[in-house]
Amino acid sequence: MFTVDTYTPLDQAKPIGKDIWIFDGPVIGFKYAGLKLPFPTRMTVIRLADGKLFVHSPIRLNEVLKAEIDALGEVAYLIAPNTIHYASVPDWQKAYPNAKAFCAPGVIKRAKSVGIAVSFDAELADTAETEWASEIEQVMVRGSYLNEAVFFHTASKTLILTDLIENFEAPKIKSPIWRFMVKMVGTMAPHGSTPRDMRLTFAGHKDGLRKAVETMIAWTPEYVVLAHGKCYAQNAVNELKRAFSWVLK
Repeated sequence: MFTVDTYTPLDQAKPIGKDIWIFDGPVIGFKYAGLKLPFPTRMTVIRLADGKLFVHSPIRLNEVLKAEIDALGEVAYLIAPNTIHYASVPDWQKAYPNAKAFCAPGVIKRAKSVGIAVSFDAELADTAETEWASEIEQVMVRGSYLNEAVFFHTASKTLILTDLIENFEAPKIKSPIWRFMVKMVGTMAPHGSTPRDMRLTFAGHKDGLRKAVETMIAWTPEYVVLAHGKCYAQNAVNELKRAFSWVLK
């Protein structure tokens, strides 16, 4: 019923800076209010100074994608950045058994509740893990339902978000109903933002979210990766201020 176009080509490395790439994946169906809603998927890969790969929000793994990844370096860290983005981690763990897996708080409980068997080496915190602290900054955003770890690759000045901002492009949405719904929740490009329904998860956590957003802005990113929709390749700081104006007031 609801369909969207993908960001082709899929499963291929798309450089956005030195030693950092995005990979666009297939559309997945996200169950919400009895509906199966289409979300294009995207992951980010950073090659650290030692050649090891930091894989953020792993997408569906196949042989084409694996070959692309193996050409970049050794997969060392698998990141489930929030309580929605973790389903593909088990397949990556099978393919890369030596990789360490990290998750946002709440992921383990959430995965168990829906019957997904996955284990992690550690939970992400408010400060960067020692494995990448010299190259990637991090801040944790906590809510009643959604916890999301936000990362900043200092060398490329790239901020990596997952669901805190969604920015769907109208021409890619084939269903008028889904287009209307996207507009209603405030996630239609070029005015993407935190979905209005998702903002409820931060009702009692606005001070923490505001501080996290202020940290993101202080990092002065030049590129913002979003998991769903069009990324911000220009005026990144202004886009953050606009998208998070509902909490910065």
